[in-house]
Formats: sequence, structure tokens, C-alpha cells
Amino acid sequence: MSRVLTLAAAQLGPIARDEPRTSAVQRMIGLLRQAKAAGAQLVVFPELALTSFFPRWYFTDQAQIDSFFEPEMPGPETRPLFEEAASLEVGFYLGYAELTEEAGVRRHFNTSILVDAGGRIVGKYRKVHLPGHSEYEAWRPFQHLEKRYFEVGNLGFPVYRAFGGNLGMCICNDRRWPETFRVMGLQGVELVMLGYNTPTHYPPAPEHDHLQCFHNHLVLQAGAYQNGTWVVAVAKAGREEGCDLIGQSCIVAPTGEIVAQCSTLQDELILARCDLDRCREIQQNIFNFALHRNPESYRLITDTRGVVAPIGSPQQQHEA
Repeated sequence: MSRVLTLAAAQLGPIARDEPRTSAVQRMIGLLRQAKAAGAQLVVFPELALTSFFPRWYFTDQAQIDSFFEPEMPGPETRPLFEEAASLEVGFYLGYAELTEEAGVRRHFNTSILVDAGGRIVGKYRKVHLPGHSEYEAWRPFQHLEKRYFEVGNLGFPVYRAFGGNLGMCICNDRRWPETFRVMGLQGVELVMLGYNTPTHYPPAPEHDHLQCFHNHLVLQAGAYQNGTWVVAVAKAGREEGCDLIGQSCIVAPTGEIVAQCSTLQDELILARCDLDRCREIQQNIFNFALHRNPESYRLITDTRGVVAPIGSPQQQHEA
């Protein structure tokens, strides 16, 4: 039985702060239809795909903050996307701001979901690696307040059996952390889906601005190769409310090779036929975890959060 999954990356251009969700949804429906016409079975949309990237602004009114969040999924404005996907028999990944209640407490997460070809939610992920800061910083040309508006995800990095393979999700900054891919790799992941909103300008280290696109592909290709998995990464791109976002949405093979890439900063669709069995080329050979991993040597990864003093350092000698 063939395990070839025809996958589409559906990049979005800028979404204005006053652009209604209905407009964003209609744009995504248009991309869904293009994808179906091209033979796609699964379409991946960006992070926070329903609104402008609101963490770039400082808000103090909780009601104003909550207006960017979805209290239900699907809701009245997003249901047409689910209905169209079910009609087309195409699945999708969608990133959005989730407002929920757990144990009587209101919770706010940067979330993604996996929806099957029948329009049913079959997987959920909540962003773990929240970048940025939590308070207003006047020196910045724009804010990055994810730590203010979101909580750290509490679902871990689950892998779901869907679309004939083992599928996982992450979001934006998660892609920079090798642990993200490794935890899913240890569950036999064969496709990692992620959306991102990445500015061209990085205020804390502007000397790295020219490397933003390079670093984007570097971590995606490394994560794919080191875990023998397909990776699809999809941007919200272009000049959004005065902030330039990189594009480069791409699909990466388990060998680390980019097999498809967007060439604009607008709404754009790219496709690739992803043979999930190719994951075995890596997973059963150089990165055969059962044969080659030595987890007893890696305890420091989970035993500490920050850097510990190396052997023989003055700090270690003082503590001794």
C-alpha cells in the first residue's frame, strides 16, 4: 500500500489589524480549493493564521486581548473553512490563539490543530517555546509579547496517527529547539507540520538580521535529517502593519533536502508528494535510535533548565 501523501504548504501574505476573520478564512478557502485541484490531501496554514500577529502590540485591556482569541473551534467565523475542507475531502493544519477553560480557569495558548478530511479535529498542539518578553519595552520598534499573552503549552509534543502516517506539530520558535524534533522523533514521527510569523528584524541582535532566512532553513533541515522526518513549515509573510516578515515556506525531505519552497511574500501554494516510507532511509540507518542512542549520557538535557558550570571552572571550584 502506497504511503505517498500529497502535501500543500499554504503561505499567507500580510493580514491587517482591522482585517476580519471572515476575510482570512476566505483567503484560506481559496488556497484549499487550489490545493484540491492540484491533488493535495493535506494543507498546512501558518501560525496565528486568523489575525494579524497581535503580540507586536502592547495591550492592557484583557477584553481587547481576548478579541484575538478563539473561544471555540470551529466557531461561527471559522466553520466555513471546516465545511469547505470536508466538502473537498482535504485535511488541514491551522494555527490560532486559543481561549479555553480548564478546571474553572481561563487559559490562553498559541495553538495548532490537525483536521482530517472529514472536517474533524484529530490532533492539537500548544506552543511550548514562547519567545519574546512579558512587559512593554520602549526601545523596541515593535513588541514581541508572546510571554505576556500566552501560557506555555501543556500538551507536550504528541504524535498522531493520521493520513496514513505518524504526524506531529509545533509552532514557530519551537523549530529552533532540537528537543522539539527529538521528542517527536522518539515517537516515530514521519511528518512535522509548523506555522510561523518571523520578523526580518530581530531587535535584541540586529547583527543577525541578514541571517534570519538562513537560520529558518537551517533548523528545519537539521530537524528533518536528524529525525528522519518530512517537515513542512509555513509562513505568514510580507509587510504586516509595518513589520517585515520572512517567507520561505518550504517542504523538507527526511534527508534534509528542500523539495519545494515559496518564492513570494504573498498568499502562495506549493506542493510535494511526500513518500512517508522514505523516513526509513534515515530512521533505520544513521539515526536508528534503538541501536545508537545512549540516553543515560543525556540526562543533563532534562535535569537542568539553564547552563551548568563545566568541569574545572572557577565557578564549580568555588561551589565545591
